Amino acid sequence: MAARYVAIIMDGNARWAAEHGVPVLEGHREGAQALKQTVRNAVELDVLELTAYAFSTENWSRPRAEVEGLMAMFAELIESETPELDEEGVRMRFIGRREGISANLLERMRWAEAETKGNQRMTLFVAFNYGGRAEIVDAAASYSGGGEEAFAGLLYAPEMHDPDVLIRTSGERRLSNYLLWQCAYSELVFSDALWPDFDKADLAAALEEYGARQRRYGARAT
Repeated sequence: MAARYVAIIMDGNARWAAEHGVPVLEGHREGAQALKQTVRNAVELDVLELTAYAFSTENWSRPRAEVEGLMAMFAELIESETPELDEEGVRMRFIGRREGISANLLERMRWAEAETKGNQRMTLFVAFNYGGRAEIVDAAASYSGGGEEAFAGLLYAPEMHDPDVLIRTSGERRLSNYLLWQCAYSELVFSDALWPDFDKADLAAALEEYGARQRRYGARAT
């Protein structure tokens, strides 16, 4: 059973920075490099959709200097990495609320989506200013009936498949308000690796663990 739709909670940047005696933002930069490599590894492992939790609606409460540094880093990374992702056939989509994001960063996000919209090798969904409860509340505000399918069509990325597997790094074991609707029946795999250290072997091991499971969707085991 191969995992084609994968979601990741990239946890452990701050702890990695503390362990290496460097500023927190350096940990986030190393985490960004880990995501860059994970995208390429996922393509090689035939993953069709990868959803990465980059910044949550709750992360605004972090120290101001850290948040401002993250915003600047995100804008810089989108500009520098989009052309390469485009060449590799990766489509980019940002999911989350757009309120509170600077005009400069929003412009880069829209540019990246427009530049890569025709790519079909893999879709990278970046959950940015994202919260699972916020997504459900926003969808509910427009919902007028029609059942689960109609409601799902009002989510931030209706084209996104429900993840086969949700991977969380750094040894933490919680969802942290991530893809609450989409992960209703996703398999959960937890890795002890801090996110900047998460490599192809870790990804392959997580997908192998998923492949050994039997998904039942509420039914009894056979």
